[in-house]
Amino acid sequence: MMSDDFEGTLWTAVAHIITGVIGSGVLSLAWSMAQLGWIAGPLAMVIFASVTLFATFLLCDCHRGPDPEYGPGRNRSYLEAVDMCLGKTNAWACSFFVHVGLYGTAIAYTVTSAISMRAIQKSNCYHREGHEAACEYSDTYYMLIFGAVQLILSQAPDFHNIQSLSVIAAVMSFAYSFIGFGLGVAKVIGNGFVMGSFSGVSTTTSIEKMWLVAQALGDIAFAYPYSLILIEIQDTLKSPPPANQTMKKASTMSIITTTIFYLFCGGFGYAAFGDNTPGNLLTGFGFYEPYWLIDLANAFIVIHLVGGYQVYSQPIFAHFEKWICEKFPENGFLNNEFFLKPPLMPAFRWNPLRLCFRTVYVVSVTAIAMSFPYFNQVLGVIGGVIFWPLTIYFPVEMYFKQMNIEAWTRKWVMLRVFSYVCFIVSTFGLVGSIQGIISAKLS
Repeated sequence: MMSDDFEGTLWTAVAHIITGVIGSGVLSLAWSMAQLGWIAGPLAMVIFASVTLFATFLLCDCHRGPDPEYGPGRNRSYLEAVDMCLGKTNAWACSFFVHVGLYGTAIAYTVTSAISMRAIQKSNCYHREGHEAACEYSDTYYMLIFGAVQLILSQAPDFHNIQSLSVIAAVMSFAYSFIGFGLGVAKVIGNGFVMGSFSGVSTTTSIEKMWLVAQALGDIAFAYPYSLILIEIQDTLKSPPPANQTMKKASTMSIITTTIFYLFCGGFGYAAFGDNTPGNLLTGFGFYEPYWLIDLANAFIVIHLVGGYQVYSQPIFAHFEKWICEKFPENGFLNNEFFLKPPLMPAFRWNPLRLCFRTVYVVSVTAIAMSFPYFNQVLGVIGGVIFWPLTIYFPVEMYFKQMNIEAWTRKWVMLRVFSYVCFIVSTFGLVGSIQGIISAKLS
């Protein structure tokens, strides 16, 4: 039995998973439940959680090879596992979806942060001038501020330089999620009854209802961004017991906990507002008072997204810069580091490639966010794009290869059907969310 020099335990894995999963996606779940209704809404969340957990179990067995528990081959990341099990071509395809997901999340975080900063200003305006006042402000100014902050933070050399920012971001995500949940509970108690219906929000046409249901499914898919970090977390676990066994236990505990939390947040949000449930529970102004608590929650969102943006962007920075430096190892512009000492500030090192590429990256993310500032639709598109390939397809295909599953056996057929059904649902959510972006843009 092998023993690894790692200190991760069941409980550290649970903490990492819950921190990685709970994010700004929780704010859209009440709206998603409103589109689906009291039966389909909770059922959809439970199904997505079950599908994610099942796919997670398959992925846990791909950390080592050829034996899933004691094999000498060890994958330290999702991409390494795909490369080892499925080859270079699949690894390139996986890399594409990974980086699209990371880039898209940066766009979503830019949109969400601007909406939250605007919500703070609107909350104070409503408190001063009344709830019927015309407190309208543009998102553009706040996106530019957020982009400027990210321009500075993105110059951190690598992920290890932003660990404290990541910890703060995780604490903030829990804080604003619990505030949203608490405000929903208070609103239901204040109303004295539960709002909503079994069929969800009523629409004038069945086509309109179909598109809203599709967007809701895309938003729920975005709320489970877990597969990408699974193998990295599993790689920290000590053994014995085998890391895949520990990871399966941690995943079960974490996803059950997260799903219960999601059901409470989404359920109480829908119960509080019914058909009028806002797209973003903390910025849609179903809640006006206490205004200071609304401001605090939105400030927590902004702080979380400042750190979260870097957590999701640093892998792109590292991958591109490593690739281009290896391609041109003698180029001084790409490889040289310089030290700069501003007055009254500590010295820091900078690199021309890092300065140029990361500036272009942040500017492009900000420009796209300013062009499509639609919270629910953007989340739905990202969830629809990455959920099936990264959560379902690659784990299933790697499991086939890792466990030597023969074609047309019962297990092979069942997993194929599982993958195809998930593909159809994911595509439905993606198309509906794209339609929502187009409709919002045209209107």
